[in-house]
Amino acid sequence: MVQSDATFGGTFPFSPHFTGAPGFRMHYVDEGPREAEVVLCLHGEPTWGYLFRHLTSALRSTYRVVVPDHMGFGKSETPQDRSYWLQDHIDNLERFVLSLDLNDITLVMHDFGGPMGMGLAARHPHRIRRVIATNGPTPFGQADLIERAMANAAVSPWFQWIVKSEADGSLEAVLGQLNFNMLSTLKLNGFENNTLITDTWLAAYAAPFARPADCLGAIGWAKGFATNAHRFEIPDAAADRAIRARPALAIWGEADRTLHAEHFLPLFAELFPAAPVHRLAGVGHYCLEDSPEAIAALITEFIRRT
Repeated sequence: MVQSDATFGGTFPFSPHFTGAPGFRMHYVDEGPREAEVVLCLHGEPTWGYLFRHLTSALRSTYRVVVPDHMGFGKSETPQDRSYWLQDHIDNLERFVLSLDLNDITLVMHDFGGPMGMGLAARHPHRIRRVIATNGPTPFGQADLIERAMANAAVSPWFQWIVKSEADGSLEAVLGQLNFNMLSTLKLNGFENNTLITDTWLAAYAAPFARPADCLGAIGWAKGFATNAHRFEIPDAAADRAIRARPALAIWGEADRTLHAEHFLPLFAELFPAAPVHRLAGVGHYCLEDSPEAIAALITEFIRRT
């Protein structure tokens, strides 16, 4: 867990907030006018709210930007007696959103923040105003969901490594040392702009994983895939109709080697056939690192006109 007041050389200059609503000490950023529309940013593996620092700065003058760190990530606690499957994270997010009574939510989802956010949407569609996927899958009961996910995993170095390392017993040992191998883990998933790599940047991403006991969140997400422990939330008919009617936007870095556009954008298009899709050439999986200004501009304009 990162020190609550850590700013990493001023690159993360946001006041820390904490809640115990999900049953552990959960950190979140809460910037901007309280009466404004909510932009809820959901990170994935093995990142935290730091991923959204540029977007938070760009939006907070107009919108209320809320960025939770999921259980086992960032400045949030890593309970040793909890499971870290998708359904656990959805439960935590639901409790978080209800405790803050967030409504008129624009979801901005990256990586496993996608299935987490769509899980929230399935349970509370009336709280969701817009859906934005930034290299984040949008599973919502599509008939070909599992088929597409498996086809992606077959060509993704990250998922291939997960399956192999779980089979040979090395997964927990390797991901339990994320403080040492964070750069190689991030690079395997994919960012293309190598000028990002500074001591401060690397420290920000490695800091949550100082000891093996701090790595349960990152281990859980990978292990859950390898052992088929994650459970996607399936919307009922009313939730399905409601979310399909919401404005939606997809932004996808085409150089993503972990979540390939050819496999996941069709899942988005099946839900939102009329929604705009922006494919960013030369941008990797961590699109919010590779192209923060362009993504902030696209999101700002989309929210403004919808």
